[in-house]
Amino acid sequence: MNSKKIHYTYPKVAACFWWLAILVAIFFVKNTSAQIANDYPKRPIRIIVSFAPGGGTDIIARSLAIKLSEILKQSVFIENKVGASGNIGTQYVASASPDGYTYLFTSSAYVVNYSFQKNSVGYDPIKDFSPVVIAASQPIAIVVNDKFPVKNIQELKNLSAKGQLSYSSAGAGTPPQVTCDGLLNGVWKGDAVHIPYKGAAPALTALIGGEIPIFCGTVGGVGQYVKQGLVRVLAITSEKRLASMPDVPTLSELGYPQLKNDVWQGMFASIKTPKFMVDKINAAMNQALKSEEIQEKFKSLDLVIVGGTPSQTSEYVQSDLKRWDLISKSGANLKTE
Repeated sequence: MNSKKIHYTYPKVAACFWWLAILVAIFFVKNTSAQIANDYPKRPIRIIVSFAPGGGTDIIARSLAIKLSEILKQSVFIENKVGASGNIGTQYVASASPDGYTYLFTSSAYVVNYSFQKNSVGYDPIKDFSPVVIAASQPIAIVVNDKFPVKNIQELKNLSAKGQLSYSSAGAGTPPQVTCDGLLNGVWKGDAVHIPYKGAAPALTALIGGEIPIFCGTVGGVGQYVKQGLVRVLAITSEKRLASMPDVPTLSELGYPQLKNDVWQGMFASIKTPKFMVDKINAAMNQALKSEEIQEKFKSLDLVIVGGTPSQTSEYVQSDLKRWDLISKSGANLKTE
């Protein structure tokens, strides 16, 4: 009788120990994972900016890096990897270790370059990256040297009809370059030559120095030079005029609604970066964007704060990618000198 009890009871006891072992293992894994998440980041974080120091994207990234350092209680530093209209820095992060300590901060050139040059950019914006957050957006400005004999868009159009013009940007394939090409060579059927620079800052320096007559770039990068009387903004690409530039018309109101466009700046991680790391940086970025310091800074640069979850960022990027795919098929070009 006793042997039968032992025979039937033993499997039940063994099963209880087996389930207990599983529960202990689950508890251990959950607590270990939670501890790892709480400890992140344990060392400095590097943000790769794909454009030159001093440009709009760089200014935004550096402002956020300071605030992120406070929030994460860890050093966050900027490293500029410039070239190929942002592709060099983007390629670098795509191939970087997905350990959560290297991030990309770039502009909407991220999707524009891919739409126009799928076979040569060296990355896939969807397959190679995990979106973190879109920080802000801003309109594009068509700018001329203050001494250039053009006061408005109509006068620029008249000059374009008389002969070849040249214009500059932060690089071929960037949203400002495509917008300028769309106006000068697309709508106006001109023959303007694009002179690319390795970032907005050197392009603006060339404009101010009189090396080139026209520059297309983000509003945030030109404001200080407008105030100094060194450059003049002829038009912007937003839907409405800016409060800081009430006398500057939009291209839409001038009769070119098809050129309405904004440039965004955002952060991305290598595709295999653990989700909890991406989520933590996203939360820190959103906290930074809500801070009084960042809101005041961005307002002074005419930036519209975006923010949102990684999922919302993914939807935002994919929507913009589809838009630029359509534009690329419409015949806009990337010709340079």
